[in-house]
Amino acid sequence: MSVKTIAGVAVNVSEDGYLEDMNQWNEEIAKEIASEIGIELTPKHFEVLNYLREKTKAKESLTIRGVGKSGIVDIKELYKLFPKGPLKFSSKIAGIPKPTSCI
Repeated sequence: MSVKTIAGVAVNVSEDGYLEDMNQWNEEIAKEIASEIGIELTPKHFEVLNYLREKTKAKESLTIRGVGKSGIVDIKELYKLFPKGPLKFSSKIAGIPKPTSCI
């Protein structure tokens, strides 16, 4: 674990860059992480991010298929919003731990 300043806030991150404490997350942090990845967040992105955060708080496991069945986006839309690793990058931007299903 190390400390990184994101959007002017010192946060604890894992070696992969995921927030260690999801309570340190805010929308400005999400925007900066997304910018580092090359994603400009839209309201639809935030719908997905908030869904992921809710599921994580409820201690439910996350999968691409599960997000695709959420009613927020289908799998194709998820890949469009978060190319090159939809669950990996959406989780990082959402400030939640890396899902076990991600490599």
